[in-house]
Amino acid sequence: MEKIKEMFGLEFPVFQGGMSNIANGRFAAAISEAGAMGIIGSGSMDRETLKKEIDEARSLTDKPFGVNIMLMNPHADDLAELVCEEKVPLVTTGAGNPGKYIEKWHEAGIKVFPVVSTVALAKRLESSGADGLIAEGCESGGHVGELTTMVVVPEVVDAVSIPVVAAGGIASGRQMAAAEILGADGVQMGTIFLASDECPIHEAYKAAILKAKSNDTVVTGRSVGAPVRIIKNKMAREYLKKEKEGASLEELEQYTLGSLRRAVFEGDTKTGSLMAGQVSGMIGEVLPVRKILERLDEEYRAVTGK
Repeated sequence: MEKIKEMFGLEFPVFQGGMSNIANGRFAAAISEAGAMGIIGSGSMDRETLKKEIDEARSLTDKPFGVNIMLMNPHADDLAELVCEEKVPLVTTGAGNPGKYIEKWHEAGIKVFPVVSTVALAKRLESSGADGLIAEGCESGGHVGELTTMVVVPEVVDAVSIPVVAAGGIASGRQMAAAEILGADGVQMGTIFLASDECPIHEAYKAAILKAKSNDTVVTGRSVGAPVRIIKNKMAREYLKKEKEGASLEELEQYTLGSLRRAVFEGDTKTGSLMAGQVSGMIGEVLPVRKILERLDEEYRAVTGK
């Protein structure tokens, strides 16, 4: 996995997932300081808010970090312009095709790694000029596709000639090694970093991650084309019940309105949206980010002999 390390000057070939409402500038800086690629999750931020987070990250680290832009954000054009002005080293994208921005981002020296969950989108984004891709399986937390990591990563690797970062269901050095065997040049992780000292989520959210078993997550929103993986709780059960009854997207949104913020900032584990991947069942303690990365690296080296 030397390609990703060399491309960005990283100690570990690891991207941190751009988790909305969680991955702020301080958290991204902590990840970067620890030797991986920290990524600010801009989510629904506007230009002014993202500028503050970038400034915060730069005040805490001189190492490279990135910004994730959700292209469905109504402020996406402003955010795309801002990252050019700030010349962040990396932009990852989701929920759309960033093709119209790529030329300007390249002029600013930015590497572009869109998140993909299908081969068709991967090919389209390579032809649009993407520098690499993040192939994400449905084991991941938050917004998911339908294909598993075991399927989507090798398919994308075989379909494109640019670097591929594997995401979804990765929380150990063994899984990193498996991703490498599938052809990945690096990995992206989110859930494992939720259980870190530096992660800004509420302690009750962290406790829910530690308590969860591998089958304690569920995907909501499939019936309305908006699948999201979360830890099972009262909100999830009520949501799934309404889905089975044929509720519309508008009706279902009433259950999730503000639910992620309630989980992150208030520690609401009953009606909050506890976004997490299936690897929650593998996480048993809260550790400093550096310790998490060192443990991953030790496990990876133990199984690969590198």
